[in-house]
Amino acid sequence: MAAVYSNAHQTCEHPPINPRSYDDLLVVAESLRRKLGENAQADVGIICGSGLGLIADQVVDPVILPYREIPGFPSTTVEGHEGNLVFGKLSGKRVVCMQGRFHPFEHNMDMALCAFPVRVMHQLGVKTLIISNSAGGINPNFQDGDLMLIKDQIFLPGLGGMSPLVGVNDARFGAHFVSVHELYDKPLRRLAMEVAKKEGMRLFEGIYVMTGGPHYETPAEVGSRSTRES
Repeated sequence: MAAVYSNAHQTCEHPPINPRSYDDLLVVAESLRRKLGENAQADVGIICGSGLGLIADQVVDPVILPYREIPGFPSTTVEGHEGNLVFGKLSGKRVVCMQGRFHPFEHNMDMALCAFPVRVMHQLGVKTLIISNSAGGINPNFQDGDLMLIKDQIFLPGLGGMSPLVGVNDARFGAHFVSVHELYDKPLRRLAMEVAKKEGMRLFEGIYVMTGGPHYETPAEVGSRSTRES
């Protein structure tokens, strides 16, 4: 039985939240603790991508909180993104799942807003983050439904100055000039490859390219991103 915290018949009015403000971040985290008590804590965060919200359905003793109940969280508008935080246990680990994420193209390319839930999860104890999404593949060896483990990224909006770290340098957030040389954890990637091999799963490793959207890429744009690694 899932516990659902919702004021479905009431209009939720929250104070304005600035996703670039550390003080506002603390306000949101504390509001979750007040609302959910000891349920508002987790060790692992999972961001469920398009069509992958069923991951959250595997959570044991789930506590579900719709985004509309959370200050600073906008509604999701993309099909397949339900718009809930789901707390509970998965394989014995305390987890919080984002059942639907925010896309920059939905929110005027506000990268800080889209990254805000990750910062909230960190305040609630999350140290390991698992992200997922559905994407097109450039590798000609890919087949529909193949899985690719991200080992590096090309963040095109970030190269154009749209980093989620843009803003006032508040030391409480951590370093402002961050090395992203090993952004995707090697031991976790190695573990994923070992599990895939053990389970007989077809799993690739590759580089994830992010564009702004919502339109898809032209053939020339796709071709420009094809790489051959030595």
